[in-house]
Amino acid sequence: MKIDSFHQIQFGSVYRGLTPLSNEEVTRIYGGTYIPQNLIRGTESEPSQMKQLNDLFTVPEICLLSNVTEYFEKHNIAYHPEILFNDIQNAVRSIHPVIHDKLDENCIGNYLEKNEELRSFLQRLVNAGKKMFLVTNSPFKFVHHGMVYMIGTKWQELFDVIIVQARKPKFFTDQSRPFRIYDPVTKSQLWERVTTLEKGKVYIEGTLKQLQEMTGWRGSSVLYFGDQIYSDLADLTLHHGWKTGAIIDELRSEIKILNSEEFRHAVSWLQTLQHLIEEMQDHEDAEEIIEELLAERDQLRITTKSLFNAQFGSIFRTHHNPTYFSRRLFRYSDIYMSHVTNLLNYTLKHTFYPRRGALPHECKIPYM
Repeated sequence: MKIDSFHQIQFGSVYRGLTPLSNEEVTRIYGGTYIPQNLIRGTESEPSQMKQLNDLFTVPEICLLSNVTEYFEKHNIAYHPEILFNDIQNAVRSIHPVIHDKLDENCIGNYLEKNEELRSFLQRLVNAGKKMFLVTNSPFKFVHHGMVYMIGTKWQELFDVIIVQARKPKFFTDQSRPFRIYDPVTKSQLWERVTTLEKGKVYIEGTLKQLQEMTGWRGSSVLYFGDQIYSDLADLTLHHGWKTGAIIDELRSEIKILNSEEFRHAVSWLQTLQHLIEEMQDHEDAEEIIEELLAERDQLRITTKSLFNAQFGSIFRTHHNPTYFSRRLFRYSDIYMSHVTNLLNYTLKHTFYPRRGALPHECKIPYM
C-alpha cells in the first residue's frame, strides 16, 4: 500500500498480491484509512507490524512477494502472510553471496549502468582537497569489480578511507566492534590492532565512533551520501549531525513527468476544480454541481497518478499530500538528487538554501 505523511492510506494503491483491493475492503481490514504510528515504526517493546519497502534493494523483494501471494490466492493455497514474508526475505538475503561470487569483471557491465561523469566528480573533490571515504556493506571483491568498471583500476587512490562489510546500520550504532585490515591479495583479514586509518588500506567492519575518533571528521563538516533512508542516513542525522545527501534514482523520471505538458495541464485544471469546490460548497442548491465537480476531480486524480505509475503514482506524493516516504526523506536528508554527479552543475562553493514554504494560515507572497 501507499500512505501519505499523515498516515492516511491512498485509496487505489492497496494490493493483495497483484490484485487491487476495493475501498470498502481496505476500510474493513484497517478499520478506516488511518494507520497508527506503532504499526509502521513499532515501539520499544513491540517490533513494527508493517514492512517499509522504500529502496532499490526491496524492489525484487516486493515483486517476488506480490507474485507468490497472487499465485497462492489464485490457486486457493493456504498461507500465513507473515511466514510467507519471512521466507521470501530470507530467500532474497541468501542470494546476496551468490551474486557476490558470480559477478566479475567479465559480466558486471550487464548489471551496472556506467556513468562517465562519476570519476570526474570524485576527482574534482580530491583536487579541491576534500577528504573522501567509502563505507559499504558489500565485500571487497564485489566493490572492486564494480569500482573498476565505473571509475578505473586506480579507484582506491581517490579515497582516504575504504571500509567494506561495514554491516550498516550497526556500523552507526555499535560502540566497540573493532576495525580489521583486509588484504586483497591473500583475501584474508589481519589480526593486528588498528589504531589509525591509512590511505591505501582496506578495512572491514569497525564503527562510526572509531571512524570519527581516528579521523576527526565530525558534525556538519561531513557530507555523507546514501540511497537507503533508514540504514544510511537516519542515525547520522539524528545522532551525529552530519549533513546527508539521499540518492533517489526515480527522481529522474519523476522530474521528466513533472515538466511534461500533459501533467502541467492536468494539475492546473485539478487545482481549479479544487478551488471551485471549496468556494461553492457553502452555497445553497449547489449539491448537484459539487458532486459533478468531485467526480471530475477524482477522475483527474487517477489520470495524474497514472502518468507516474498506474498502480501507485508518484513516490513523493499522494493526491495532494507528501507520501510517508517523502516525510522520512525530508527528515533525514539535507539534499536529495537522482545521482551524485548532479552536483557537477554547481561550483564547490555553491550553497543550497532551503525554500520558504507557506504555512496554511499564511498568504502567498508574490515574487517582486
